[in-house]
Amino acid sequence: MKSPARSRPKAAPKLVKPGRIQSVLKTLGSEIAQDMIPVGATLPPEHDLESRFGVGRGVVREAIKTLAAKGLVTVRPRHGTHVRPRGDWSLLDRDVLSWLVGTDEPNRALLLALQEVRLIIEPAAAALAAERATAKDRKRINAALAAMEASHDVPTAIIADKAFHLAIIDATHNPVLQGFRGAIDTILSAVFMVATGSPGWFNENLPNHAIAAHAITEGNAEKAHAAMRQVLGYTQFKLSSKKKYGRNAQISAGETKPKRKRRVA
Repeated sequence: MKSPARSRPKAAPKLVKPGRIQSVLKTLGSEIAQDMIPVGATLPPEHDLESRFGVGRGVVREAIKTLAAKGLVTVRPRHGTHVRPRGDWSLLDRDVLSWLVGTDEPNRALLLALQEVRLIIEPAAAALAAERATAKDRKRINAALAAMEASHDVPTAIIADKAFHLAIIDATHNPVLQGFRGAIDTILSAVFMVATGSPGWFNENLPNHAIAAHAITEGNAEKAHAAMRQVLGYTQFKLSSKKKYGRNAQISAGETKPKRKRRVA
């Protein structure tokens, strides 16, 4: 007696390489954010995107799915994929912020808008940190401050400055506020792009950072809140200045070029 025929198992779907998805996602996301694909426009059909990027349908669909999850596009069967209004985008998403900022000097109006968000979040975070920081949290904050004060080059100064602000966010022990870490990190990167070459920007703001750190160490929430507003207010003032600062900014006549540039934002 013959045994019953067994159905052949279906072949497992091919795994989509994450690197390919990220490449398509970054390119399309940047083109949307930079208005190369404007609001209301329809993205090219899937087969055109497959040909352009040299990838399969699965890669394109995953990239579009991620764009939709971030609010950049809406997908409607038989109507195509359309770019949504900017107000619908997840603007505090780390990827979206990176695409908006781009690799060149960011738009000053965008930076000011981002600074307003920081003014809402970070002073409150500093106050909570003053109330809730553990001994380990305070050690991290003060270590970051010491690293800023001791920095001799751009990369280490940027790392230290970011570590300072992110350590304060972590010291709130509020999971919602900690969810802003990625956004704050990206915003700081954008600020540093503009700040490079701006005379006195960082050294002049370093004492405000020190006051904030000491207030947190002392457990003085009101003082910490005020000090962080000073930190961000100084940056806001510099960004609002009519004088343009950027990578190629020159020190004005009569000023002595500082030996050390600290990235303090």
